[in-house]
Amino acid sequence: MGIHPFPLSHTYDQESTDLTSDSSMNSSISSQPSLPLVPSLNKLSQEQSNIHHHCISTLKGHSSYVFSLTLSGKHLYSGSSDSQLRVWSRAPSDHQNSDENIVSACKSAVKCIVVLDDKIFSAHQDHKIRVWKIGSDKSKQAYKCVSTLPTLNDRVTRLFFAKNYVEVRRHKKCTWVHHVDTVSALALSSRDSSFLYSASWDRTFKIWRTSDFKCIESVWNAHDDAINAIVSSGDGFIYTGSADRKIKVWGKKEGEKRHTLIDTLEEHKSAVNALALSSNGSVLYSGACDRSIIVWERAFGSRHMAVAGALRGHTKAILCLAVVSDLVCSGSADKTVRVWRRGNDNSYSCLAVLEGHRGPVKCLTAAIDHSNSDNNSSPIGTPYLIYSGSLDCDVKVWQIWVPFV
Repeated sequence: MGIHPFPLSHTYDQESTDLTSDSSMNSSISSQPSLPLVPSLNKLSQEQSNIHHHCISTLKGHSSYVFSLTLSGKHLYSGSSDSQLRVWSRAPSDHQNSDENIVSACKSAVKCIVVLDDKIFSAHQDHKIRVWKIGSDKSKQAYKCVSTLPTLNDRVTRLFFAKNYVEVRRHKKCTWVHHVDTVSALALSSRDSSFLYSASWDRTFKIWRTSDFKCIESVWNAHDDAINAIVSSGDGFIYTGSADRKIKVWGKKEGEKRHTLIDTLEEHKSAVNALALSSNGSVLYSGACDRSIIVWERAFGSRHMAVAGALRGHTKAILCLAVVSDLVCSGSADKTVRVWRRGNDNSYSCLAVLEGHRGPVKCLTAAIDHSNSDNNSSPIGTPYLIYSGSLDCDVKVWQIWVPFV
């Protein structure tokens, strides 16, 4: 499988491993040239002035960068560079600022979180994935670490066979089930959540079975640099975005058991930091240090994505993306969140620019505000809640009312 160079360049996320390096921070936050040859999908609209939005809560508690957010049931989970995994009530409130909401402090930065039923999967800077069991005690949520991936069984069963080892750098080998650098992103298989996908700065992605946490596949040297993002679609495709400026599409060919490269998308001219898919998987959004969000669309019956255009407005690197309904939310090193809506003509309107963070916006998640969604007779529109995590250590909760089409 070849030598895997180590260490790697980590693009924007480099500040998490060297918090004292101002030069690495400044170089990764600074904007890079945009994409003049990619047509703009921005629609000139008067809609933004009519949109009702405001910050309804600022959640304080983390003492360092907030790297990851995810929603599950009545709870919001956040992970940070100070190794803390916290849980918050999804109901917005400024009174949740307490040490009682700490799920864990495992001595390694939390880079990404996904939740499946009563389990939380967290990706860490120490190259590991941890699995937390959500307790059933209704009086107080209890959390327990039930596994660390790769599991002991996975490691032991592959320990004694030379074919299970790969060379990660000169004169150093490990079994293929190990990540050997920061695990930067996680995603669940869209079809039935039977599989967990993990991406790493070690240039690989791995596939784990969620039923028993067994590593069933590893794609080595998937990219030429650190992988920063991974998403999966309902039709079985996996998308990886990397510091090598490429997005790669992976799938299983008929009759094969392993994933192979299907396509390479190469419009970005700088590191790809974020990926997001539309609900039906036909539209892919990618954000990079070139300040642009590229919109990729797949024609009906085709396996390949083509560039539809770009969304422009941010003045610095795009760091995170989230999709809910027909909205796309983008967070940037310019400290703002932008909310975009796709129109019937496939153009996009920027509905709002959410300002208030004092640092780059590193993570996003969003959902319809069901506490207000029954008010369908309101002339204002559909309510959404957008949650943003920043390098200013805060999580902000925004409410936005989107007019009916």
